[in-house]
Amino acid sequence: MTMKKEFRNFGELLSGTELPLLVDFYAPWCGPCQMMAQILDQVRPQFQGKLQVVKINTDNYPDLAARYHVYALPTLVLFHDGEPIDRFEGVIRPEDLIGRIKTALANRLF
Repeated sequence: MTMKKEFRNFGELLSGTELPLLVDFYAPWCGPCQMMAQILDQVRPQFQGKLQVVKINTDNYPDLAARYHVYALPTLVLFHDGEPIDRFEGVIRPEDLIGRIKTALANRLF
């Protein structure tokens, strides 16, 4: 499920879930970000109960975007056990996103 969430400490967000976390760094004025939101809605059923998706507005959290080297929007960062394990920049087709997430998680888990 995609969540829009405000938080005080990103570490708490990362440690607050046992599932891998896909963070969608976006901005409300970004056209490609809106396209990516629709793609995430298509992809979400593939990972129901296996992956948490969180949207983070880079306008509200510029320090966090800088920490994870988000220089292009949209940028998605996949975290596992609190660590970034993959990133996706720009708009990515649903089938490509599904494949990349599955590969990244499989490589991390085995």
